[in-house]
Amino acid sequence: MKSWLKIIFLSAIPYINYGQEGKILERQVISNLEIEAKSTAKTVKLKPVNDERFGFQLAKRRKITRIPFEFQANLVIVPVKVNNSDTLRFILDTGVSSILLTDPQIAKNQFMKFARNVKISGAGEGNDIEAGIVLDNTITMGNMIGYRQNLVVLKEDVLKLSEFVGSPIHGIIGYEIFNRFVVTIDFGTNEIILQNPEHYKYKPNKGERFPITIEENKPYLSTIELINDKQNLPLKVILDTGAGHAISLDANRSNGIPMPEKVVKAQLGRGLSGIINGSLGRISKLRLGKFEMKNLVASFPDSASYRIKGMELTERQGNIGCEFLRRFKVTFNYRDQYIVLKPINRRMKEPFEHNMSGIELMARGEDFHEYMIDRIVENSPADDAGLLQGDRVMFINNKSSKDISISEIYKLFQKGEGKNINLIMNREGKVFFATINLRRLI
Repeated sequence: MKSWLKIIFLSAIPYINYGQEGKILERQVISNLEIEAKSTAKTVKLKPVNDERFGFQLAKRRKITRIPFEFQANLVIVPVKVNNSDTLRFILDTGVSSILLTDPQIAKNQFMKFARNVKISGAGEGNDIEAGIVLDNTITMGNMIGYRQNLVVLKEDVLKLSEFVGSPIHGIIGYEIFNRFVVTIDFGTNEIILQNPEHYKYKPNKGERFPITIEENKPYLSTIELINDKQNLPLKVILDTGAGHAISLDANRSNGIPMPEKVVKAQLGRGLSGIINGSLGRISKLRLGKFEMKNLVASFPDSASYRIKGMELTERQGNIGCEFLRRFKVTFNYRDQYIVLKPINRRMKEPFEHNMSGIELMARGEDFHEYMIDRIVENSPADDAGLLQGDRVMFINNKSSKDISISEIYKLFQKGEGKNINLIMNREGKVFFATINLRRLI
C-alpha cells in the first residue's frame, strides 16, 4: 500500500493556489464562464450564448453512458481527448478543482497559447511552480463532451505521474464532471457511469446513502468515525479518488487524533510543491454506517509537507482514498449532496496491507518498464539484502521487467509475509542476484 501513497497523493493537487502573477483566484479558473469574460473580452469575439455550445454534455442526448477505465496504482485512469488529440490518459480525481494538463508536450503539439501565466502552490516542501491558462478547449471522454473548457497547463512535468503509475499519464480531471453528472465508479467492473442528475433516482438496492457537502469544489464526508480503545472520534474527510491510500489523517492535539504507537517514516507522495513527508501506521477501526474497516494502514503527513500557501482550508481531519473506496461501487451525487456505497463482497474481505519489501520504484524508459529503485526504507528487507537506490530491476521471480507492470510488482510486495522475492538486478552495468524476505514493517 505504501506504493500507492507514493504513486499519487493528489490531495496535493486539490489545494492549488494561484499566485500574484496571474492575480486570479481558484474559483475563477474553475468557472469557465467567469474566466472567459475576464480574460478574452478584448481579444476574442464571442458568439451569442444561444448559438454556442457550452459545458459538459452527453452526446446524442443520452441520459446515461458507460466509460471503461483502467485501475492502475490504485488510481482511476480514464481515456480523454483534448481538442483533436489522440486518446490521452487522465486521472479522475474528486480532489482537483481544475482540469490540469500535467504533460506540457500535449500543449506544444497543439500550439496552445496561454491567456495568462500563473504560479501554483500545493502540498509539499518545495517552491511554487509555473503554469499557464489555456482557454476554449473541447474535452471528450467516451460519449461525454465538454465544450469551451479552460485548462491549467504545467510548464514542466514536475509531478512525473507516468513514472509513478508505470504508464503514460497526461493530466487530471475532476470537479467539472462530478458537478455536472451523477458519477458512479464501479470498481468491480472498471466502468464509470455518467447520468444526468434529473434522471437518477436513488433506491436502497443501489447501496447505503450518506450525506456529503461540497466545499471548495470537493466532496466532504462527516459521518465516519475513528474508533480505538479510548474513544469514538467523528471525522470530517475529503473523498479523494486521486489519492491511492486508504486514509490520511492530520494527527495533532487540537483535533484529538493520536499517532499510532508504531510508525515508520516515509515519503507519502509528491505534491505540486514537492515531496510530502510523514509517517505510516495502523489504526484500529473506521466505521461508516453499517460498514466497519479494521486494522487500516493510514498515512500521517508532516505539517511542513502539508502546508498550503495563501489559502484558508475548510476544517477537516484528513481524506479517504481509493484503497478504501475500491471496496465499493461508489456513486457521487453532487447536486443532491450524497454518496452511495455498495460493497463489493470479495474486496471487503481483503486486508489492508503495506509494502513489505522496503523498495520504492520509479518506472523509466519509453514504455515505462525499466524499474529503478528510487528509495530503500532503512532496516527493511530490501536494506537487509543490500539493495541500493539506483539499482535497476531486470527480473522478478523469473519474470522479465518487460512483462510485468509496476502495479503487479507492488502487489507481490504486499502479499505473503515471510515469502521470498527473487530479483536479478543491474547496478552500474553489473548484474547480480538478490533475495528479499517480505516482512511487515508496521
